[in-house]
Amino acid sequence: MTAWLPAYLIHGDDHDRVAERRSRLKATAEAEVGAEGVEHLDGDDATPAAIADTLSAMTLGLGRRFVLVDGVERWKDEEVAARIVPVLKVLDRETTTVAFVAMEDKKLQAPAPLAAAVEKIGGAIVLEAALKARDLPRWAKERAEQLGIELDGAGAQALVAQVGERRVRLERELEKLALEYGPGARLSTSEVEGAVADAAEQQVWGLVDSIMAGDRQAAVASYLALRAQGEALARLTGVLQSRMRVALELARRLEAGEDRSQIQRSVRMAPYQFDRRLNEARDVGATTLAAAVDRIARLELAARGDSTLDQDTEAIRVIGAVTTRR
Repeated sequence: MTAWLPAYLIHGDDHDRVAERRSRLKATAEAEVGAEGVEHLDGDDATPAAIADTLSAMTLGLGRRFVLVDGVERWKDEEVAARIVPVLKVLDRETTTVAFVAMEDKKLQAPAPLAAAVEKIGGAIVLEAALKARDLPRWAKERAEQLGIELDGAGAQALVAQVGERRVRLERELEKLALEYGPGARLSTSEVEGAVADAAEQQVWGLVDSIMAGDRQAAVASYLALRAQGEALARLTGVLQSRMRVALELARRLEAGEDRSQIQRSVRMAPYQFDRRLNEARDVGATTLAAAVDRIARLELAARGDSTLDQDTEAIRVIGAVTTRR
């Protein structure tokens, strides 16, 4: 049986990891007392006054009582001090656990009096802060070591470039690598690129790579294969548009005379990924990329059904247009 604390404050601006922590705590509580034994309050039901009343109310349930509160980042310090702090001071720590959850940003933060009160009664403060892009490869190496595998610098950069900046997704991929290669494995770029993405994801990025390289034949073949296996056009256009817009911005800055170091300082991107994207932008050029962004924007309309043409016909026409290099 879990050794429960009387209170938890789970907060931070890494919303994925905050949500995962919250879900784990809720699932563990439900496994102990059943779903009906966990009281979940959010929105208008989760004001400081309402939560104070809930925690003060008697319950006829047997066993530990669990109360999960979302949205505390919207609470005011004075409301917490007046309504929540007094209730926590007299909380029955042997029978009640309350978990406060705050999805923070620059404007919304968990109230300081709440954190102090949770800590004072022997609760836990769990902070999940988002990492900057440049810090993710180092974090990936450290997490890999905790999982029993060794990931070198190039492999860590490749992982971030291929998976993205969401730490929850990075952690899942590291766990799969640890299971696939086993304890003590030493992994570099080739192992990461070969194992991280599933076949469908690799094909999506293969389509993008073919278009960026101007390889019309490969791009059309990749597109048709993806559509045959059920990939939505809306998803493909979203990936394409994102990559094209990044490349266009880089190309324009290069053509404006900025050097590599100037650009890198202001771009949230792992070094491995940055070098690849910068080379693409330089090779294709701003004029071609601007035209491609415009054509793909029109394709997004087709993906929403705003075109009189068949979606696949429209997509293949656009692929032909954006892979043309003059």
